[in-house]
Amino acid sequence: MAERPPLLEVLDLAVHFPIRKGLLRRRVGTVRAVDGVSLRLDAGETLALVGESGCGKTTTGKALLKLIPPSGGAIRFEGADITDLDQRRMVALRPRMQIVFQDPFASLNPRQTVGAILAAPFVIHGIGARSDRARRVGRLLRMVGLPAESAARYPHEFSGGQRQRIGIARALALEPSLIVGDEPVSALDVSIQAQIVNLMKRLQAELGLAYLFISHNLGVVAHISDRVAVMYLGQIVEQGTREEIFFDARHPYTQALLAAVPEPVPGRRRAGAPLGGDVPSPADPPPGCRFHPRCPRAIAICRAEAPEPRQLSATHAAACHLVVP
Repeated sequence: MAERPPLLEVLDLAVHFPIRKGLLRRRVGTVRAVDGVSLRLDAGETLALVGESGCGKTTTGKALLKLIPPSGGAIRFEGADITDLDQRRMVALRPRMQIVFQDPFASLNPRQTVGAILAAPFVIHGIGARSDRARRVGRLLRMVGLPAESAARYPHEFSGGQRQRIGIARALALEPSLIVGDEPVSALDVSIQAQIVNLMKRLQAELGLAYLFISHNLGVVAHISDRVAVMYLGQIVEQGTREEIFFDARHPYTQALLAAVPEPVPGRRRAGAPLGGDVPSPADPPPGCRFHPRCPRAIAICRAEAPEPRQLSATHAAACHLVVP
């Protein structure tokens, strides 16, 4: 039997932004925000994309949804190459690919009622009669744990966690198969974060959703992810299952990220040392391995040659000269 193709496949994705200066706006450089990212996401699973702020996680998520045009590489969704589709041709795919934004207040129109916000996807895509949309909105609200009567209220009348539930309801409106969560719980209190993560897991089990979960919070990632991709300065440095990344991390950057997570057992220390130094500019990335200026194990080859990913198991790979399969 032939292997089932992934829901989403990203090959060597690049997103570069020009740097322009002067009155004539001449191009003087390039910001390599995403530079050769390859990812695979199967139906119904959660792939977490983690890394420090500014490493290109959000840009990657927006590019694979074609909210930002890619500069290179290929994007395949549900078996079709969507890399070169323009915005007009992407309209037919939008119901299948949705996003939940980081800020649950800024992403909701304060001048519209919740009912109008949740009905907007149906209006835009011409789904259902006007009399049917109120029923659909009520169903969405109940799915995310809010009463149907919430439709008559405005976003400012809700707490942050409730607003994020509304954002999730909007993403579910058109019955997508893929949802990109762009730091969907980072703006919430810790107790509310757990509620939203549990809600997302329940909806995934009920609806068969696939998540690309973008986060810098490894505690949340450990709870929600099936697989994890670690990103540094526009590139993926390690990928593996949740267990492989959290219990057998091999790249020095991944080990440093894990070492920075607070240890729940007092006095017990994690392997690896927390990161030092500053993240280099994506407009002027260092030669060789991009992590070498901050890596305590760097040797001469790290400064001269960019490492290729080394396969450590069928599901685990790390881009490091010092990793031994």
